[in-house]
Amino acid sequence: MRKYVWLLRALIAGALAGANVASTAVGNIGYQLVDKDTLPSVDAELVIAVDVSYSMDEDELRVQREGYAQAVVSKEFLQAVKAGPKKRISVTYFEWSASDDQKIIVPWRLVDGPESADALAAEIMQTPVRRGSRTSISGAIHFAIPLFDQDRYYGLRRVIDISGDGANNEGSPVTKARNAALEKGITINGLPIMVKGPTVSMMDIDNLDLYYEDCVIGGPGSFMLAIKEREKFKEAIRTKLAMEVAGLTPAYRVVSAAETEPRVPCGIGEDIWERRSRW
Repeated sequence: MRKYVWLLRALIAGALAGANVASTAVGNIGYQLVDKDTLPSVDAELVIAVDVSYSMDEDELRVQREGYAQAVVSKEFLQAVKAGPKKRISVTYFEWSASDDQKIIVPWRLVDGPESADALAAEIMQTPVRRGSRTSISGAIHFAIPLFDQDRYYGLRRVIDISGDGANNEGSPVTKARNAALEKGITINGLPIMVKGPTVSMMDIDNLDLYYEDCVIGGPGSFMLAIKEREKFKEAIRTKLAMEVAGLTPAYRVVSAAETEPRVPCGIGEDIWERRSRW
C-alpha cells in the first residue's frame, strides 16, 4: 500500500480546506542582508542538501538524483505549491560530502507551475552523478545557511531538506550547526537513508532515524522521513518534498534533541571514525 502518497494527499486536502498545519512562518530578524520587505515573497525557500559521500553506492546516487528530479514535477509537489497563498516557492539544490565538499547543482530557481518545475528537474539531471568522501552533515548545514541571503525571494518559511545515509563524522559537531540554523529561524528536515544493513560498513550505525530526529532536525514543524526500502526511495523523496512545500508534518510528533536528551549520541559518527583510524 502506498501509504506515504495516501497520507500526503489527505494532508494537502486538509490544507486546501483551510486546516491548520503544524509548521509556522518564522521571522529572520537581523539575518537579511537587505530589507525583506523589498523582496518579492514566496511561500517557502527550500534548500535541498543531498548526500554524495562515499558510503552511498552508485545505484543509490542515481536513484536519489532521479528521485528528486521526478519529485519536483509530480502531481503531489505541484499541488502543494499551488496550495500556498503565494502559489510559488524558491528552490536550490546542492550535493555534499566532506566538510569542504559542497557543490551547487541548481542555483536558486522559482517554481510556480509545471513549466518551471520541468526546468528545475532538467537542471537536476543534467549534471553527472559524483561521489565524495567523508560525511559532514554539519558542513552541509553551515554551507546552506548563507544560501538564503543569496535568494532574490523572501520565504514565509525557510527550510533545509538534508538527506544522508550516515552520522556526521567530520567537521564541527552536528548539533552546533543545527543550532546555528535554528537561531536564524531556519527549519531543518531530514531524510535518513537506511536501505543497507548496519553491517555493510564499519561507519554505519543502528537507528539512523533516531539520530536524525535527535541530532539533526529542528525548528518549527520539523520532521524526518526515513527510507528503509530501496524500492520506496523515490516515493519517499516525493512525499517529503511535497509535505515540506505544503508546510505539513507527519501525524506523529517528533521530539528533537533541543527538547530532550538524544537517544543516539550525537557524536557517534566522530567516535566511530576515531576508533577506525586507530586500527
